[in-house]
Amino acid sequence: MQKEATTDPPPKGRFDGTWWIWAMTGALFVMYAAVSLRLHQRMLTSSYDLGIFEQVVRSYAEGHLPVSEVKGQDFPVLGDHFSPILALVAPFYWVWRGAETLLVVQAALIAVSVIPLALWARRTLGGPAGAVIGACYGLSWGIASGVGYDFHEVAFAIPLLAFSLTALGNDRLMAAACWALPLLFVKEDLGLTVVLIGLVIARRGDRGLGLFTATAGLCGSVLALFVVLPGFNPSGSFAYWSLVEDGSGAAGSNGGSAGGLLDLLHRGTIGLVTPETKVSTLLLVLAPTLFLATRSPLLWVAVPTLVWRFTSSNGLHWGTGFHYSLVLMPTVFAAFIDALVRRGTNGRSLRRYLAGSAAITLVILPNFPLFHLVQPDTWRTDPRVAVAHRLMDKIPDGARVQASNELVPQLVHRTSVGLYGSPGSRPNPQWIMVDTWVPDSGRGWPGEPLSVEAEQSQLAENRRTGYDLVAEQSGFVLLHQREAKPRHRS
Repeated sequence: MQKEATTDPPPKGRFDGTWWIWAMTGALFVMYAAVSLRLHQRMLTSSYDLGIFEQVVRSYAEGHLPVSEVKGQDFPVLGDHFSPILALVAPFYWVWRGAETLLVVQAALIAVSVIPLALWARRTLGGPAGAVIGACYGLSWGIASGVGYDFHEVAFAIPLLAFSLTALGNDRLMAAACWALPLLFVKEDLGLTVVLIGLVIARRGDRGLGLFTATAGLCGSVLALFVVLPGFNPSGSFAYWSLVEDGSGAAGSNGGSAGGLLDLLHRGTIGLVTPETKVSTLLLVLAPTLFLATRSPLLWVAVPTLVWRFTSSNGLHWGTGFHYSLVLMPTVFAAFIDALVRRGTNGRSLRRYLAGSAAITLVILPNFPLFHLVQPDTWRTDPRVAVAHRLMDKIPDGARVQASNELVPQLVHRTSVGLYGSPGSRPNPQWIMVDTWVPDSGRGWPGEPLSVEAEQSQLAENRRTGYDLVAEQSGFVLLHQREAKPRHRS
């Protein structure tokens, strides 16, 4: 059984009630939404991933299974990732049709996750501890990275994990299982997270419930990976197996199956801590808890996410950027609270831990997107944005379009838009709009498929083979498909 902290009752006054938790949650929601919306207003969001997810939500809102033109012609997204929970965003999309809806929903989901953690810390460690831990969690770098990069389905996992782990830490085992099981509908890999939650439930005393939860998690991931995703994917297989194969993306390409097995062995051992980026990420994950989270069995719930990331052949998964650390934050802070409670931490010792956590959070904060809120550039809008919208207004609703990476999310809500230069995009669109001034073209990832030279060559080819120049201003080029001239019969 969990050892209760021997803290004195919280003093009457500022932190006596729970109003401050709701105020903190509201303030964090405003911060998250402000960061995301300003990035979108400044055209700093991208086709991968905001454009894709809006096309998914738009599909659900229109009453059919999700497809994404950014991924390919009528590409069935349930063959890419298993995230049917995104259908829950559709009613909000009916109210406001635009990428802003997804960003606000994400901000709300992440902000709500503060509530169970702060309430747990307040009840067991006192009001000041609840306030500090809630703030450190809400301002943590993993949360900030997720908020600062588009929208992602794992936003739904954050409150589910926070409520599940809070219940688990307080031995409300049935509640922990009930909050964990919906993770199966968020993303295919989270079934393995459910497995770990089930094992911790079994360790806490309810063996039957724990094994049921773990079995459900394992079966959910297996069905998603080997049945649902291959069934919907045009290739007939899960698209991301190559990430856990060798670096070339084909198992055994370095000497057959033996080479593939050796590569897998390497990834599962020394490859988990090399290169040093992985160690830096792991240290940064644990640092806000002063590594005390390692003393709680709740931290085991983070293992599946860390393992798939560090065994991936995609280097972007190893670092602290993008949204990949978002699901780790509720687990790490739940483990922090659990460890403090188990140790019976109070008085001066508790204050030291809280001060250390707050100091580390504040030192790290300027390196991540929440700090954008106090930077003047965030509140300035490049004049090119107005030019882009003026040109995009020339494109009629319902048109078939190909556009540059950062233009796609601005057009998804009212057109059928694909990514310009992507081999999978629908050919012969009615409209083409390209930003020729994007400085980072040719980075080699799907959102920027063309180098500057290739883009200029393709635009010239488009104009030669059937497109008229409608406008060219501030680096934006707008082309319209030339109407075929009717043939005159002799």
